[in-house]
Amino acid sequence: MTSLRHNQQFRRLALLTVAIIYLVILAGGIVRGTGSGMGCPDWPKCFGQWVPPTDVSQLPSNYQEIYSHRGYADTIFNPVKTWIEYVNRLLGVLTGFFIFLTLLASLRYWRTDRLITILSLIGFVLVGFQGWLGSKVVSSILAPWMITLHMLVAIVIVAVLLYVTARSYADSVGIDGFQTKLFSNRLLWLSTAVLLVQILLGTQVREEVDHVAHQLGDAGRSEWADNLGIRFIIHRSFSWVVVGTQLVWYWYFRKEITGGLIATFGYWAVALTGVQVATGIILAHFGMPAYAQPIHLTIAIVALGIQFVLILFLNKRQLLAN
Repeated sequence: MTSLRHNQQFRRLALLTVAIIYLVILAGGIVRGTGSGMGCPDWPKCFGQWVPPTDVSQLPSNYQEIYSHRGYADTIFNPVKTWIEYVNRLLGVLTGFFIFLTLLASLRYWRTDRLITILSLIGFVLVGFQGWLGSKVVSSILAPWMITLHMLVAIVIVAVLLYVTARSYADSVGIDGFQTKLFSNRLLWLSTAVLLVQILLGTQVREEVDHVAHQLGDAGRSEWADNLGIRFIIHRSFSWVVVGTQLVWYWYFRKEITGGLIATFGYWAVALTGVQVATGIILAHFGMPAYAQPIHLTIAIVALGIQFVLILFLNKRQLLAN
């Protein structure tokens, strides 16, 4: 039987890896919000260096010509944007390191719960794929569909790691199979699906924002929202569906489950969704400030992750059974 000490070690590693992935998602949002995606025009090095420059004097005088095929012909070197992108990459490397440690720790489960080891391996492979995909995002000169795919893969990695973590906790969380009959549990499935749809709609809006930002520039940021198309209107209007399903789900949830870890998870899932909606309002009506963009996306994915864990525990007999 896997020792209690090993269980704790694995859980800490898996949760720490999830936290780092959330940091990568936040950093990616900052990269996009500040327009730093081409802060490093090559990959894996940055301006041909493992440690990027801090001043234009450290670059060849014709650096724009050298990188002109990647959209740098009219771009002026910006050390802040370069280091924002570079830190984003460093966090990606850190994720790879911790997912590898999680995989090693999962090997002890091979005899007792083989699925944990298999899914940890899948998570490790996906992180490698994510790193390769990041290089393609740069080489495609930030093609919108590539950026969206990059973010979706990150969500899948988070889901895999949350599943293996929840599975390792399944025997110690006091939730019985009868919880699957709760009405709030059924509403939770619906609200989680709605939130996922809203996130996917948001990625489409993000592509439109990139296009408008390229046309108007940072000086015209206050006019970005006014120049977005129908997908932005749908995304904005659909937020009412998100709020409605979250409130209805939580209303029944509070009546059926009181106290304990599961109740705390429910509270934070709804609270974070409220923060997500608030940042959406700021983006839509207050000139799309750069600070709100990464917060809006990251909070939504964290809320989605918490609701995914709730689904796993409230349906553990079906979803976490050995």
